[in-house]
Amino acid sequence: MSTTLRELLVAERESEACSLSGDISDKEDSTTTSPLFSSEEELSPENLKKNTAPAAFLLDLKLSENLDKEELTKSSEFITLEPATIVDNSFEESEPSYSSVKEVLKTAEESPFSSDLKCKKLSKISSDLKIELVTLTDLIKEPSATLEKVIAKSVEKCEAEGEATVSEESAVITSREVVGGRTTETDEATVSVQINECVSDNAKSTALTLKQCPSVGVKLDVSDLNIFQRLNGGGLLLSPESCTMVDEAWERLSKSYVYFKGKPVGTLAAMDTSADALNYNQVFVRDFVPSGLACLMKEPPEPEIVRNFLLKTLHLQGLEKRVDNFTLGEGVLPASFKVLYDSDQEKETLLVDFGASAIGRVAPVDSGFWWIILLRSYIKRTRDYALLDRPEVQKGMKLILKLCLSDGFDTFPTLLCADGCSMIDRRMGIYGYPIEIQALFYFALRCAKQMLKPERDGKEFIERIEKRIAALSYHIQTYYWLDFTQLNNIYRYKTEEYSHTAVNKFNVIPESIPDWVFDFMPLRGGYLIGNVSPARMDFRWFLVGNCIAILSSLVTPAQATAIMDLVEERWEDLIGEMPLKITYPALEGHEWRAVTGFDPKNTRWSYHNGGSWPVLLWLLSAACIKVGRPQIAKRAIELAEQRLSKDGWPEYYDGKTGRYVGKQARKYQTWSIAGYLVAKMMVENPSNLLLISLEEDKKIAKSRIVRSNSSSF
Repeated sequence: MSTTLRELLVAERESEACSLSGDISDKEDSTTTSPLFSSEEELSPENLKKNTAPAAFLLDLKLSENLDKEELTKSSEFITLEPATIVDNSFEESEPSYSSVKEVLKTAEESPFSSDLKCKKLSKISSDLKIELVTLTDLIKEPSATLEKVIAKSVEKCEAEGEATVSEESAVITSREVVGGRTTETDEATVSVQINECVSDNAKSTALTLKQCPSVGVKLDVSDLNIFQRLNGGGLLLSPESCTMVDEAWERLSKSYVYFKGKPVGTLAAMDTSADALNYNQVFVRDFVPSGLACLMKEPPEPEIVRNFLLKTLHLQGLEKRVDNFTLGEGVLPASFKVLYDSDQEKETLLVDFGASAIGRVAPVDSGFWWIILLRSYIKRTRDYALLDRPEVQKGMKLILKLCLSDGFDTFPTLLCADGCSMIDRRMGIYGYPIEIQALFYFALRCAKQMLKPERDGKEFIERIEKRIAALSYHIQTYYWLDFTQLNNIYRYKTEEYSHTAVNKFNVIPESIPDWVFDFMPLRGGYLIGNVSPARMDFRWFLVGNCIAILSSLVTPAQATAIMDLVEERWEDLIGEMPLKITYPALEGHEWRAVTGFDPKNTRWSYHNGGSWPVLLWLLSAACIKVGRPQIAKRAIELAEQRLSKDGWPEYYDGKTGRYVGKQARKYQTWSIAGYLVAKMMVENPSNLLLISLEEDKKIAKSRIVRSNSSSF
């Protein structure tokens, strides 16, 4: 007479011949019942602890109905699986019979289910119990059948033939219940499907449908599928659709790390092996900022690389900086650096670029500002005040500020810059007083004010900062702001005005207003224009400057809201099919030829000339959250998730709507990857915004300009 598995287990409980090594968690209140075993009777976790024999469970794996049979027989590399199912603590009355079981769940050994699917066998199987080989071919013959039914048929066949061995490729019935989270390493039940190269191992329970990773030419190991919710490396609760993309992003970010003498000091600009490296194999100061923020926002954080980066770039600041026969200012930070290995001397050295190798030979004005901003983020996250108090760190900040606060012939509080001195590092007509540099300047001044020690000359620097930020905020809020009402005022300006009563203070000619502005400006919304100087207004939209102005509170709360209004009103123009336009609109025709000098890389709607840059997701997300519009950020992130990983994380996209991968865009661009991660983490955990945001300074004199009535329509 055959004996059921239930009877065998009961008998073993009575004899206490088998015991379980390991505690069974009682944190979960309920589990999902497998179709194979079901009963009205249910064992509680407390009752399970009283019994020495564990309850059996089975991972319910079913082939997707959409899988082509012919392709399945050839390869199982990209198999789509249904969610893993954990069996309830009860058994079905009509369960299969077995001849005998001497020991249940005795040894844990790993066996392949197919070439790509593996199950850990954690059961103690009797020597006279045999489960026939169950392969993908069995499922192909009856695709509508579940894996459990196939196993049941196999068991019945084994009993009939009296076989008593276990196949190497058999499906596994385990008897260790997984209740919330992971079990111990020795008792952990996992299903591993090789689809992609690597994935974060910080995984918790989620009912997850495995899919082929949308990345290009990458392989991941998706593990731990006996879960209900998955947490990625940043500690974020993710939807099944995005977890492989987030995991891939974390892995690619970690692989971009650059080491100097065994310590991580930055990240490569890109890891595209299909194109010439050029300078993409270097660590750029501005490019590292989103990577550093991602490491700081991660749970748990990884601050070491940020700390090393800050100190290493600070050390490079002290080097002599020469371009031809001219020596740069002492406070200039490098644009980038590269680690070189001298095989003869067997040592590593750093190759540093302060602008001599850059396009146009322009020193990066923004590097010093980004360094100060990142330093504040690091201190705020780690509370490493010992680093902040170090004399070289305090001196480094002062040297940067000295370059910007020195007396000169300026009549404006804004900073005069050359073309190509920022993220837009090619000739694009931003010479003068570009909004990106002014916003970063203001942000860095306020960060430095918080971190400078008042000892010695520190107090003098703080006083100069306070005066400058008050004048700068008034200037930007008054003369850079453009909304429907202000545009109408400029349109009606009189020219050749003299004396202090002049309304048209910069003598801007109304006829110089481009036609596109009148159609672009909505009744509701506004933004900071690109540049203001004598007889010149650059009406183009620059995303970096506007978002930094919001994060640093350079604009008023009303103006910040109006900027978000504009983004929503002009979504197709500024976001399009792939976020986000670095500038709008593109220069075309004669204007492009005159401004860019026939630059073949900055053709219309490409690169800096109206191209779409995924890295800007983090800036937009931070600004949206601060203004109270997280839905804008979520919508932009979801849009990027449709293609970004699939397209290989490109540097930028081309086209009026950002439809096409940039003609010269590098794949696997690190700050595209990091920008996505930072945006994702801030949306999921808005408290991360504190690392990169400043509240309005109440001491700064209020600007006379307020949000126009048009923005309240």
